[in-house]
Amino acid sequence: MKYQLKESNDITVLCLEEERLDTNVAPDLKAQLLMLIDARKKVLLNLESVQYADSSGLGAILLGYRQARDLGARFAVCGMQKRVYSLFSIAQLDSRITIYKDEKESLQQMK
Repeated sequence: MKYQLKESNDITVLCLEEERLDTNVAPDLKAQLLMLIDARKKVLLNLESVQYADSSGLGAILLGYRQARDLGARFAVCGMQKRVYSLFSIAQLDSRITIYKDEKESLQQMK
């Protein structure tokens, strides 16, 4: 999985640098999210490079959300392309997981 980690104050940003969030990427994303959320209180997943996601990709994001919820951490997603957001909406994850338009807005709101 290609990704980049950034720190902004007390927020860790995981920028996924993959066009597809599918069964090839989801297991690595799950592992990375679990590790980050266990170690930090605020994690932002930037999906602006992702053009396609399937159910395994959504499962990885949902696992991150649940881990954060259970540990009292904050988890959010930003930069979703229209196609990916549509899948989120169909799965009704947009009512559970905080979604921001872009990284700049996310960092301001998650302070």
